[in-house]
Parts: sequence; C-alpha cells; structure tokens
Amino acid sequence: MTRSTSFNKAAPQYAKYRPSYPPQLLDTIESLAAHPLQHARIADIGAGTGIASTLLHARGARVTAVEPGEGMAAQFRRTYPEIPLVRGDGNHLPLATASADFITYAQAWHWTDPAKAGPEARRVLRPGGTLALWWNRTDHSVPWLAEQDARIHAFFGTGGTEPAARGGHLWTDVPGLTFTERHIPHTREVSLDTHLANLGSHSMFLVLGEEGTREFMTREREILNDLFPDGKLRESYVVDLRLART
Repeated sequence: MTRSTSFNKAAPQYAKYRPSYPPQLLDTIESLAAHPLQHARIADIGAGTGIASTLLHARGARVTAVEPGEGMAAQFRRTYPEIPLVRGDGNHLPLATASADFITYAQAWHWTDPAKAGPEARRVLRPGGTLALWWNRTDHSVPWLAEQDARIHAFFGTGGTEPAARGGHLWTDVPGLTFTERHIPHTREVSLDTHLANLGSHSMFLVLGEEGTREFMTREREILNDLFPDGKLRESYVVDLRLART
C-alpha cells in the first residue's frame, strides 16, 4: 500500500472527519477567474469522498468528479449519487478536449506528475478556462497547532516546516501556466475525538498502521486533554489557493 492509495481503506473516516472549505474560497475562485461557478462545467480531479465537489455543486456548477481510488469513489457515490463520477486520474484525464470551464484539485495536485497533469489540464480546459488548485494548511501561527506539528515531525523523523499531517507536499510549477496565489484563513470547532480522527485519516498515519498510530494518538490525547479539558478545540487552517487561466 502506498500513501496515494492508503485513503481507500479509510474513506468513511476521511468523509466524516476531514475539514471542508470556507465560502470565501469559492468567492475568490470566481473573482480571479472572472467567471461564475453557477452553470460552469467543472471537472473536480482527485475528488475523493466529494468534499469539494459537493460545494461546487451547491453553487450551481455542472460538476463531473474524477477519482482513481475504488474505496473513495464508492464512498462518493453513496453520499452524492446526484453528482457524476468517473474513474481516472490527473495524469490521464478521461475527459474530452476543451470540455471544462474549470478544473479543480482540492488536496490532490501533489499526487499527480505535473509534467503530465499540466498538459492534460490544458487539453481539457476550454480557451479561457481556469485551473484551480488548493490545500488546507495547518495555521502555524496558532501555538498549539505548531507544537503538535513539531511532535508529528519528531515521531516520523521528518524535517522541515510544512504541515506534517499532509506530508510536507511542496508546490511544483506547471510549464505554460502563470498562477495567482491567495491564502484564505478559516477555523472549525470540533471535539478532541474528531480532531484526532482527522489526524488519523492522513496518509502518513494510514501507512504507519494501527499500532503505530495508536501509540502517537494515545500520547497526543494526553497532551491535548491538558490543554483542552472540556474536550473542545478550535482547528485553524489557511487554504493555499493557486489559480491559472488558460
């Protein structure tokens, strides 16, 4: 099992505990693209369990989801049967040329080969179409979250300052496209159980396995219980958006 395929066995956990995205994200995409999402033809690639697809659908977009993983696709279809979904990945899109106004990647671009996914996106987008990529990033300006990320890095023996739970994925440029960046903060209030389950749905813990994950989560629960004795906490994120028009 690789990190990219690890989500299939944890699709219900992913769907239940992962954070969504703030309305300001979709507002910003519309503004930068100079094109409304309503009635737009959108291909949401690496759609997973449908967190982004359903937000775009609720804006009135004509969404087609593309998901390579069997478990994730099955969870998507159970939850959002009204949204079309096809199996495939960003390196080889199963979509017609010039068929989309938008191509979106929510938490998914880092699983592609940009040398293949970039030309595929340009092929599928209509002239003037928009490629939008975004990630939820842990807000390190919040001390307890920065300290938790440091503990994750220490546990896995990784380095750097990128959020450990999403694997320290780095941005890669796409030849032929010029991106505009925006950073959109948002928060959510959750229980301690939800917070830990969210952490456990990330690929580095899924690949680690139950015993290792349990070891980390047991210690982490003790630390967070001291910080949040009522069992409630506020997660803080920044959505890193990168958008390019063809």
